[in-house]
Amino acid sequence: MASIDVRFSGSVPANYEQYMVPLLFRPYAEEIAKRVARFDSSDILETAAGTGVVTAALAASLPEARIVATDLNQPMLDVAATRVKSENVRFQQADALQLPLEDESFDLVVCQFGVMFYPDKVRGNAEARRVLRDAGRYVVAIWDRVEENKLSNLANESMRRLFPENPPQFMTRGPFSYHDPEWIRRDLRDAGFGDIEIETVELTSRSPSAVEGARGLVYGSPMGVELADYGPDALDRVFDEMVKGGRAYEGPDGFAAPMRAHIVTATR
Repeated sequence: MASIDVRFSGSVPANYEQYMVPLLFRPYAEEIAKRVARFDSSDILETAAGTGVVTAALAASLPEARIVATDLNQPMLDVAATRVKSENVRFQQADALQLPLEDESFDLVVCQFGVMFYPDKVRGNAEARRVLRDAGRYVVAIWDRVEENKLSNLANESMRRLFPENPPQFMTRGPFSYHDPEWIRRDLRDAGFGDIEIETVELTSRSPSAVEGARGLVYGSPMGVELADYGPDALDRVFDEMVKGGRAYEGPDGFAAPMRAHIVTATR
């Protein structure tokens, strides 16, 4: 967890919020908020909240609910606190693998695109289960294979072409490393969950242009931190390569490319 935490530092949180959130994360945040609204939850925990895109969507869908939004990285939460202004929302720095929260204190736990980075996924899932009340739900979004996420795959292939002998591995080791539904299901069962539903949902990644989309991934994600180790011009080279490839996804309404993730609902 610490190594990823360091990568979400410096200028990354602000660039992440400006570029990555609308590009990749807001569509799934809105989808999750729509799904959990029918649960009518009163006490919600969010782990790996990042800059608060899901927090804001949850607060809008369930304005009476009490929400505790946590993340390991305080700079990300600082950005989130500027996004969400509600007396019912509290931000708290916390490690999802060791939550400083009471047993059975929430009826919903939500985690969007965080579990993939947990060094011990079973432990993280077990912590979510521990703080859930009986019949409480754990809703998780996890990216499908990188090949099914066209912009991210464009970044991955661009890096492989530019650095063929030792390509950066952030994409395949990080956000797209946990795409197998059976692996996800097994880890949830090992954490104590028995009632598990997994649905694969395809949405569209949108940006005003391929330039904006490439800028988000290169300069607004931890991928850029890894690229810095490949030389002073590595980020700019990958950016240029991505812009060229991304033109294929541009149309009258800007950049649009399919993306795909699993939305998991496990009940305690």
